[in-house]
Amino acid sequence: MSLLEARGLSKRFGGVRAVDHLDLALAEGDLLGLIGPNGAGKTTAFNLLSGFLAPDAGEIRLRGRSIVGLKPHRICQLGVARTFQIVRPFPRMTVLQNVEVGALARHAGTGAAVRVARAVVEQVGLGPKANAVASGLTMPERKRLELARALATEPAVLLLDEVMAGLNPTEIERMVVLLREIHAAGMSMLLIEHNMRAVMALSQRVVVLNFGSKIAEGAPAEVARHPKVVEAYLGEEYVDAAPAR
Repeated sequence: MSLLEARGLSKRFGGVRAVDHLDLALAEGDLLGLIGPNGAGKTTAFNLLSGFLAPDAGEIRLRGRSIVGLKPHRICQLGVARTFQIVRPFPRMTVLQNVEVGALARHAGTGAAVRVARAVVEQVGLGPKANAVASGLTMPERKRLELARALATEPAVLLLDEVMAGLNPTEIERMVVLLREIHAAGMSMLLIEHNMRAVMALSQRVVVLNFGSKIAEGAPAEVARHPKVVEAYLGEEYVDAAPAR
């Protein structure tokens, strides 16, 4: 049984098929990359999986249980957490307080929530900034804070929506190392990312969307050379330059 599974998932906006009969399966311990050009339907798929949008058709199951129609907070409590492309922390709250909000999704008592939040803040490397106000953080620090808020919900599945967007190469490498550590500790992940070097280095499998439909799925090296993927997204320049894994 898959940990998180979507079958025939579809969503339209007017005449646009944002997601078109998508099949997706994430097993325990998987790190699955979801790539494709802008407008391919990646974030819409995340919004469907996390309950921020209702599908027009299809099924979503978490550990065999349907989660279609559940509110986002309930899906989060069941074990699916996500980050957002646009990072919006509570600006006047400290780093620790922001992460504590995430922990409260699972812990009613503030004492337990604070303990979880402190551990997660340290895990993502923000310990020295725990008492800093979120509005004063740099972009890399805000990205780590966004990740920390999701981790504080203690998820079984982590949906990461472009956590490396806006970072420089050094910062991207640090984030790659952090995500590897989180995955090695047992976290199952579904990752949207436009930095192909990063997503190919991290992912065990890659799914490629184009115009809402899945056009390829497989190991990173295999997908990177798939003719439809090269044509729709990567281009010959990436294939020629891509290092061997």
